[in-house]
Amino acid sequence: MPLVLPKLYVILDAALLTNSEIELARRLAEAGVRLIQYRNKKAAARELFERSREISELLRPYGVRFIVNDRPDVAYLANADGVHVGQEDLDVGQARGIIGREKWVGVSTHNLKQFQSAIATSADYIAVGPIFSTSTKANPDPVVGSALLRQVRPLTDKAIVAIGGITLERAAGVIEAGADSLAVSSDILRAADPVRRTRQFLDLLEPANHAAAV
Repeated sequence: MPLVLPKLYVILDAALLTNSEIELARRLAEAGVRLIQYRNKKAAARELFERSREISELLRPYGVRFIVNDRPDVAYLANADGVHVGQEDLDVGQARGIIGREKWVGVSTHNLKQFQSAIATSADYIAVGPIFSTSTKANPDPVVGSALLRQVRPLTDKAIVAIGGITLERAAGVIEAGADSLAVSSDILRAADPVRRTRQFLDLLEPANHAAAV
């Protein structure tokens, strides 16, 4: 049975944070976020593990699914709910072998060929992007727009996550194009009030959540 994801998927990117990721994770959970990924490209292995374990333990009582970026070994040791891998990381099968069958594995794709390859794997969800221009990556892939979402939506019943430059103003259109979930980082983390911005996303996506549940 296909995975049903929350409509909002917050990427807790350490590179964008000025305060504790632990405290922000708690505030996001209290605001109603139910899916959070931790991304920290510059952390040493021990730091990444310790932070991931702290966030995992913090979020569990809230019922929040917690995903670690890139590192299935860290995700496994931190008792996270899953791992997200990119095209240059371990492939889905290798990640699955480390984290186990009961955990989620998500994979990033940036074109039709990569998406078609991902369909054939055990990935629980497939990320597509960048939908819009993004500043969160040093060497971003070419923007694919909503057109790729519309192209790939009929190809699978796996959950599709849209990522890259998604803002509150663009959110409804991306869902309409076929995304099951929106991965958002900058528009929340760089907001003057991240919790308020989060609640605006949740309010906007509430009808979509209800529609998906029917």
